[in-house]
Amino acid sequence: MGCCHYHPVGEGCDNAFTVDTSRVTFGRGCLAEVGDRARALGMKRVALFSDARVARLPFFEKVRQSLLAAGLDVVVYTDVHIEPTDQSFLAAARFATEVQPDGYVSLGGGSVIDTCKGANLYATYPADFLTYVNAPVGAGKPVPGPLKPHIACPTTSGTGSEVTGITIFDLLSISAKTGIASPALRPTEALIDPDCTTSLPGEVVAASGLDVLSHALESYTARPYVRRPAPARPSLRPMSQGANPWSDLGCREALRLMGLYLERAVKDASDSEAREQTMWAATLAGIAFGNAGVHAPHGMAYAVAGLVRDFRPSGYPDGEPLVPHGMAVIVNAPAVFRYTAEVSPERHLEAAQGLGADTRGATPKDAGEVLAREVIRIMRAVGMPNGLGGVGYTEADVAALTEGAFPQQRLLQNAPREMSRPVLTDLFRHALSYW
Repeated sequence: MGCCHYHPVGEGCDNAFTVDTSRVTFGRGCLAEVGDRARALGMKRVALFSDARVARLPFFEKVRQSLLAAGLDVVVYTDVHIEPTDQSFLAAARFATEVQPDGYVSLGGGSVIDTCKGANLYATYPADFLTYVNAPVGAGKPVPGPLKPHIACPTTSGTGSEVTGITIFDLLSISAKTGIASPALRPTEALIDPDCTTSLPGEVVAASGLDVLSHALESYTARPYVRRPAPARPSLRPMSQGANPWSDLGCREALRLMGLYLERAVKDASDSEAREQTMWAATLAGIAFGNAGVHAPHGMAYAVAGLVRDFRPSGYPDGEPLVPHGMAVIVNAPAVFRYTAEVSPERHLEAAQGLGADTRGATPKDAGEVLAREVIRIMRAVGMPNGLGGVGYTEADVAALTEGAFPQQRLLQNAPREMSRPVLTDLFRHALSYW
């Protein structure tokens, strides 16, 4: 029997799970600690990563001054590309190689934190870009050793990148997102200051918050760790090891908090309680999926974001077409959960109940529909587009979306049901419109 009578262990499957996370400091004003913490990690020359918009905000200067007050040399990089690409990662890595920092601080959303991870990796262990990229897109080679210390300071309540060993980018040659996953990429520390979210537009809070919501839903409904083949060696146990008792704790609480506070946080920037609680939910869900993994909604999202033509969401920088990550994820989620509920209806009903749905009288056969309807209700309440059609896709795009998603095997194999090409095609078709 598995841990805490979790599940029976399948033949040839793993009977243990591993818990990892960054050291986390959470609280209003904690960005002021960054200088002392960087010095304690032995940093002397710090590369401070951000983006052009965040660099104009007061808390960027707060972080820079804290580092300077600690007696550290600070070199600044603010050319981060929102929704980074392989080319923007390489540009950041060139910067890091030139300035030779002995540590990193990232201040921004997931794009900033992920870019900093990539720069740290390729400046420390130079290689052909696809060397470390997840197979089958890249070679999937392991990171050779530890990276330089990295303190991640998120300014959005969404990606959880500050506590995971995952970095995501658009691979321009295939017009789809992919990533690199390694425990070595996980930031050394995370300083999570809810004050950073007070100036966020509601549209950004909505998209990033729905990323949190789907992190929790996907990790909670992922294939259990006791159904994943045992690794050849314990050190090869993947980070995306499947649902486990540890990740379940964070998922349940994150879902409860998002059900209570997301709509409030989106609709009222002055609601400090709601914005703080959504950021705490993002932290919990980040720790959970960093140890369990997400599955099909995220795998499908990489194609949705990569193939965007002319969609430009409000609340985000003007210029290039963009489907924000959380939006690209959530437009797939109802279709996926209708399909996956057959395997674990009780978990899908528990997840729906955690979000606030009335599940009284619901049977196992109702589970997928109950959860899908609750996700759709929340999507509508916070102003999300109506499925894939709402971000510019049509039936004619389904084949291309399928081909863009199918290589995301690290994610798709974590799903509780098979995610073949025909299944993905059917899911994309069902995700075109919900209301």
